[in-house]
Amino acid sequence: MMTTTKRKPVSVGEMLTIEFMEPMGLTQADLAGRSGLPRKHVNELCRDRRAVTADTALILARVFGNSAEFWLNTQRRTDLWDALNTPRRLTRIERARPIGKSFQRARALSA
Repeated sequence: MMTTTKRKPVSVGEMLTIEFMEPMGLTQADLAGRSGLPRKHVNELCRDRRAVTADTALILARVFGNSAEFWLNTQRRTDLWDALNTPRRLTRIERARPIGKSFQRARALSA
């Protein structure tokens, strides 16, 4: 189970721009050119308007010399935090009921 925190995790866009592009002096156009991604795609990643996919994670990992898991985990943390901190989404999630041992025993006896 995920540890819940009130503080929103760093998003992919923040990580990409603040921790990678700015220190390296890269513009969005530079990253687009080096990655082969369309400029619009890079812009949407930087502005958190697009989620990182497996393909994009592999591309970013190749460009920046880290792992695809780094980018996917950054996305995953943000996605989980958003789900748990959006009231409408949380209400829907909390409607789900765990399958208990009594249900499993009943199923085993009826089989």
